[in-house]
This record gives sequence, C-alpha cells and structure tokens, in this order.
Amino acid sequence: MSAPVSSDDPLSPPLVSPGRFCGSRVVVTGAAQGIGMAVAARIAMEGGHVIGVDRSTLVEDVCAQISSLAHDGGRADPLTADLETWEGAEAVADRSGTVDVLVNNVGGTIWARPYSEYSPEQIEAEIRRSLFPTLWMCRAFLPAMVAAGAGTIVNVSSVATRGVNRVPYAASKGGVNAITAALALESAPHGVRVVATAPGGTLAPERKIARGGAPESKAERRWYQEIVDQTVDSSLLKRYGTLHEQAAPICFLASSEASYIDGSVLPVGGGDQG
Repeated sequence: MSAPVSSDDPLSPPLVSPGRFCGSRVVVTGAAQGIGMAVAARIAMEGGHVIGVDRSTLVEDVCAQISSLAHDGGRADPLTADLETWEGAEAVADRSGTVDVLVNNVGGTIWARPYSEYSPEQIEAEIRRSLFPTLWMCRAFLPAMVAAGAGTIVNVSSVATRGVNRVPYAASKGGVNAITAALALESAPHGVRVVATAPGGTLAPERKIARGGAPESKAERRWYQEIVDQTVDSSLLKRYGTLHEQAAPICFLASSEASYIDGSVLPVGGGDQG
C-alpha cells in the first residue's frame, strides 16, 4: 500500500458546535497546516478567539482565511515563533496574554528509518521537533493558568509510541504522554486540566512546509512504506483517519464538555491503542 493522499480541506469541518468556544481565547500551535489548521478553523467557527502559532509566515494567510469563515465572533490572529526553543515559547506566552486553552500540536516524524540508521544529529533533531515544543509551551503558559485558577492544556501525542522505523519520534511522543500525566497531577489542584489525544495515521493535503527530505533511496522508500503498512495494519478500521477525525476529539477535550476528563491520553487511531 502506498502513502495515502487526501483532499480533506482543513478549513471545511463537516460538523461544528455553534458557540462552544464563545468568549474563549485559544492558542493552537502548528496552525499553518494539517491538524493544527483544522483545529484552529473549527474553534474559530465555534466562536473562539484563536491565536494560531507557527514558525512559518504561512500562518498569517491561514489565520486570515479562518477569520473570514469564522462564526459567533470567532477569529484567528497569527504569531510566528520557533517553539523548539524556550525563548520562542516564552515570547508566544508574553504576546498572547491571558488564554483559556493551549493546544500543543507541533511535532512530526522527520525521517523514517530503523533506529540503527539514525545519526546522532538526526536523533536530536527528532527530539527537538516533537518533544521540546510541548515541554516549553506548557512551562510558558502554566504559571498564568495556575494564577487564574483555570485553564486547559491539550497535547497532541501519537499512537506511534508503538511503531516501526521512528524510535526517536516514538520516544518524543512517549515523553508527551508523560508530560500529560505528570502535569495533570500537579495542575489539578490549581484548576488546570491537562489532557492529550494520540492520533494515528492521518490523511492530509501535501505539506506546504516539508518536515524533512522526501525518501530518495530505495531503502528510504521501503522504510517509509513499512511505516504506512504498519499504521494501517495496526488500525482496526484498516485505514488512515481524516484531519477532521483528529480535530474533533482535540476540540472536544479543549471544551468545557470535557470538564471531568483529566490526565488522559485518548487514542485516535481507528482502534490502534499505540
């Protein structure tokens, strides 16, 4: 089976809950494309004020499009930052002001290969990409939430904590799961919820900003194909999910409808528990 391709439009959710985020300020990272764009669009269409964060200036056009489609007073404002650094996360927190919800969506496999084929530099790059943005953003936004006695953090993990050819990425997402569990325990007495989803394979339009180089050698193409095959085989539904099938549970966990859910990681992988 080859890698799936989708025409799923992140700006056109099939279902919204009108007014669910009215009056809420929500930071969504990785908002320039993919799952982050779909989450930002849905929250704005449900009345929320979204601060869409990405290191690409593409987020500016995306937020303008989202604002033009928003309902119930919703809108999206862009911020650019490198969230792999503490300085980037701190700057976003300073510029965002008081927020009700933080959605940590930045991350993603850069290379697909057996662990013995990763260079030390590639291992460090994978960890910086998929662990540190969540670690830094939680640290940057938590103090204000604790001071306010309220807030919700939704982390985006992955069922690939049990997956082939991406051990450093799996380690990063295992760290995101640990952040979610440990920080929820610390934060609950202060009125702050910390939860996560763990997406499985997800259909998406071709990325405008590549995470890494496309597989070029015969071995690289085979290793990537092994990821695709294992992802489908591990899913009870035997398919990839859509952007909106990932955005919907994230938005649910971010909303007041999930007020009695804390410290949990919800697998969203068609039955793959990760």
